[in-house]
Amino acid sequence: MLPATAAALAVLAALLAWPVPALLERARWPRRDPLVALVCWQAVGLAGGLSIIGALLVHGLAPWGHSLPEAAWSVLTGHPADAVVRGDHWVTLTLAGVLAAELVGVLLLSWLRTTRTRRRHRELLELVVRPAAQPEARLLEHPAPVAFCIPGGRPMLVLSSGMVAELDDAQLAAVVAHERAHLREHHHLYLLPFVAWEAALPVLPAAAGAHAAVRTLVEMRADDVALRSLSGPDRRRTLARAIVAAAGGAGGAAVPSGALAVAGGAVRERVVRLLAPPSPLPGWARVLALASAVLLLLVPTALLLLPAL
Repeated sequence: MLPATAAALAVLAALLAWPVPALLERARWPRRDPLVALVCWQAVGLAGGLSIIGALLVHGLAPWGHSLPEAAWSVLTGHPADAVVRGDHWVTLTLAGVLAAELVGVLLLSWLRTTRTRRRHRELLELVVRPAAQPEARLLEHPAPVAFCIPGGRPMLVLSSGMVAELDDAQLAAVVAHERAHLREHHHLYLLPFVAWEAALPVLPAAAGAHAAVRTLVEMRADDVALRSLSGPDRRRTLARAIVAAAGGAGGAAVPSGALAVAGGAVRERVVRLLAPPSPLPGWARVLALASAVLLLLVPTALLLLPAL
């Protein structure tokens, strides 16, 4: 019956709303492979949204059929309900619609606002920056050591004159490689769902924690990609020194909203990770984590589309 399916989805939604994100946030393995951890976080967020909206929708449509597709088709075609439609069915249908509209609406609104803000900052910066010595970078006259990139259709990588004066050539190359990694891998897209999640559900403690965790993982991933393009035995120390210089220069105020900065988050944890790198995640553990992410998406999807329990 559909009520059993709704109950299963509700249990899954409750687990993904707090215990699972809390466990993933406190786990130590994500720092060993930030990319795999980012995939897992995306699966948690998407599966959580499917589960909570699906639970409400399935319960609300229960009188119209024995599976969600059958019940939805009955409603769309004007077929009468097979059972008594109670007030709680109308309430859950309304909540499902409101929650779905809020989550999708906040996601779109966050994307539009962020895109507009980045475009405005890019247009202002184009008036004051000039080409830097580093390829693809622009130089901004500012005394604080700052490095950031503005993603989007016309990405921009900016170094401040204070950063250029503070760092040597190797450290500057490390900073540029870090920012290029953000742009090349479109890290801003990893962050967007969690910005929207936190805005849509501010009362949910896991939302803020998930956003912070994903932001840290994005920076760690950019560190890892940057290291691959650097050479020399001290490349880890070189990047760590550049991060510390940017974080200690009080340059955060000069970083535009919506930009990704080299000192954007969890500086201490990133520096420790660079100087004392953890062992890579074993292959079997990577496969297990990715399989868990896929399973996490398949379970609510199957509950929604397959015949009711």
